[in-house]
Order: sequence, then structure tokens, then C-alpha cells
Amino acid sequence: MQFALRVIHLVKNLPKGSVASVIGRQLLRCSTSVGANYRAASCGRSLADFCSKMGIVHEEIDESLYWMELIVESKLVKRERLKLLMQEAEEIRAMTIASLRTARRKREKEKKETPPNDE
Repeated sequence: MQFALRVIHLVKNLPKGSVASVIGRQLLRCSTSVGANYRAASCGRSLADFCSKMGIVHEEIDESLYWMELIVESKLVKRERLKLLMQEAEEIRAMTIASLRTARRKREKEKKETPPNDE
């Protein structure tokens, strides 16, 4: 949620104009989705459900990074101003990847340990 709040502050302070408005809305949509989908993953009904929702978290944080990079490359905001926010997004992405790897390994292990159903 803190990441989303920082992005909201950034978007509110983007320069006025149609380009910044479009990019800002895109960034706002995906960055606020990160926390919401993480919360949903934490309440997942199964390991498969958790993996699916964490996959969405990974996609949304990666997209957030894309839009922040575009903001910098289009010179709407100086890189220095976005440095910490982009670093936070990279850290969230790394944690998401690690969490997904762990969950997938656990899921594979459970599959191997579960005896086949011979009905």
C-alpha cells in the first residue's frame, strides 16, 4: 500500500498535459493493483491460487516499472526524482519472483508426494 501511495503522490505532481495524463493513469492503475493483488494472493485458497495471483502481482509491478521508465525517458520527470520509487519497485519485483519460485517448488514437491487416486 505504501508503494501505491507514493505513486499516487507522483502522479498528482506530474506536469499537466495529455501525455502525462495518459501515462499517469496507466502507472496509477498498475501500481495500485500491486498491493490489491498481493492481498488477494495472501488470502489464496490454494497454492495454485496463490501462484496465479502472485503472477499478476509480478506483471503489475513490472508494468509499473515500464511506465516509470517511460516517464523518465520522455523527460516528464528527472530520473533522480524517481530513483527511490523505481528502486522500491525493483525490490518488490525481486521479492515477488522469489516468492513465486518458492511456492512453485512447494507445489511441485506436493505433487510428487501425493499418491495417485486409483478409483
